[in-house]
Amino acid sequence: MASKTYDVLIIGSGASGGMAAHTLTKKGAECLLLEAGPQVDFNRARSLKNVYDLPYRGMGKPGRLSHVFQADEFNANQWVDEAQVPYTHDPANPYNWVRVRMLGGKSNFWARMSFRLSDYEFKAKDVDGFGENWPVSYAEMAPYYDVVEGIFRVMGRKEGLKQLPDGNFVEDRSPDGPLITRFGQASKKLGMTVTKIRRALGQGPLASSLNLLLPGAMETGKLTIVPNAVAREISYDKSGGRVTGVHFVDKRTGREMHAKARVVVVAASCLESTRLLLNSNIANSSGVLGRYLHDQFYIVRGVAALIPEAKGGKMGRGAAGSGYVPRAQNLNGKDKKYIRGYCFDLNTGNTPDTRFFPYFGEELEQKIDEWRGAGFSSTIMGEVLPRYENHVRIDKTVKDAWGIPVLNFQCKYTDNEFEMAKDAVETISGVCQELGWEVLNRNTKMFPPGYSIHELGTCRMGDNPKTSVLNKWNQSHDIKNLFVVDGSSFVTGGGQNPTMTILALSMRASEYMAEQMNKKEL
Repeated sequence: MASKTYDVLIIGSGASGGMAAHTLTKKGAECLLLEAGPQVDFNRARSLKNVYDLPYRGMGKPGRLSHVFQADEFNANQWVDEAQVPYTHDPANPYNWVRVRMLGGKSNFWARMSFRLSDYEFKAKDVDGFGENWPVSYAEMAPYYDVVEGIFRVMGRKEGLKQLPDGNFVEDRSPDGPLITRFGQASKKLGMTVTKIRRALGQGPLASSLNLLLPGAMETGKLTIVPNAVAREISYDKSGGRVTGVHFVDKRTGREMHAKARVVVVAASCLESTRLLLNSNIANSSGVLGRYLHDQFYIVRGVAALIPEAKGGKMGRGAAGSGYVPRAQNLNGKDKKYIRGYCFDLNTGNTPDTRFFPYFGEELEQKIDEWRGAGFSSTIMGEVLPRYENHVRIDKTVKDAWGIPVLNFQCKYTDNEFEMAKDAVETISGVCQELGWEVLNRNTKMFPPGYSIHELGTCRMGDNPKTSVLNKWNQSHDIKNLFVVDGSSFVTGGGQNPTMTILALSMRASEYMAEQMNKKEL
């Protein structure tokens, strides 16, 4: 390996890295892919255990995953151990950095929500004047969305909404159910549309880089995968102004190694990619590497309600259903106290949490039986503004298990997000009340930044090298043969899950890369 120079070296095997490997190998490039975690056989490595068989009885080892709200002892092995790979932040402003290190990355575990961005995101500055536009438009991205959705088999329903563009769908013909239909009719007065959640069906149990992207790349004979390879630093030739490869650590042996390539593609996920670039001291003539960190804020059970007509199972099981409401705010200029907007999903037919009932014992059991299946709940996902002051930097005083300096986070939500959350809860509650549903809970408290696992920005693209790190092809302004193809390249994020856009950007960048390599421009 030390003597061979690959066409392309890819760091990371998740959605963006897998798509880069999938696209480049089919274009004839010989690729080396470094993955910081192991290769996992899901059929052999996953099993159900009883609580009493677990060392900490399901509570988890203290300190191992202190910031991962989604983790418990049953699934702890899928997350990066925070004791092994820590990070730092202001105690008053925590950040929940949720990481996965294994072949396929986070694409093995995502919720499969598959949405496109629109020009309300790509050209957001034109709408409200804040921040910067992307250097690409929706029209430029649409053909790549089409291909990606075909690979991942996205199921959805076409609505003709400008803020949530239709896609190359497996048509969702499932009925809404009477309760979702009623909510949709009432919400139309507010300009909201209830549609189906657009979700990747994938193949078999996964909709992952592991089963949809990497196998095809391997079949070309052009891909070499090295698992348990922790990237330490991208090597850089100052005299030539080019990156030459990657220094990495074999996680099992601790051996330091170096791999060489004509082109380096960083796809380690937003924050790991930024950490690697910062530790490598490259690609930052603009000074904005690590800046403009954003995600989507999440409020689980933002509104919970009881549906009287479903009491006692009167409407039957067919009444239950779920839906998705895309952004309906500030579509024609600013009509709220905040800019941008939120989306939310809703569910009917559930049973409300017992915390919402002021009863105990036998009386509580009776009430739960009475209201079983008569609940309404919603999860709110709001756009977070990309701000210069929200950033990550290297904390040179703390290192991970391989001696690599860790990230320090300086990130918090602002009044724009708080006002948006308040409006979302008030709006959803208002629809429920108009329908005669009893609102049990209004929750405007959002999780800390990072909870959505949709971290974006920090290595954003743009036409101006003084205010961005990458150009419109995900190529470093400073270093011609360096590309960054994950969520760090985002300029804005909207309220949508970013996975389809990450995949589309990576495919687009990889096709450009292959073209430039064929022309001997790289």
